[in-house]
Amino acid sequence: MRSLGIEAIQTSFESPWQNGVAERWIESCRGELLEHVIAVNERHLKRLLLDYLCYYYVDRTHLGLRKGTPAGRICSANAGRVISHDRLGGLHHRYDRAA
Repeated sequence: MRSLGIEAIQTSFESPWQNGVAERWIESCRGELLEHVIAVNERHLKRLLLDYLCYYYVDRTHLGLRKGTPAGRICSANAGRVISHDRLGGLHHRYDRAA
């Protein structure tokens, strides 16, 4: 980083508002999951967050990736029946076409 003239700035501990990436992820998690589900206990919350993390990287499209996903996505067939896959207990869905 020094050879490129970039200076690293360390964010404060437990201060996600100082990190734009963390802030965006937390806002997405709140808006798409936590405002719609009541976590019963800590174990349930951890499971919900793990499921959301998988959804975020595998199924959720991102505008910065030209509506792609960080994990990549295989294109489905152009014609055929549309199949819905429940994500996060039916809170979100992923749609594919049957071959």
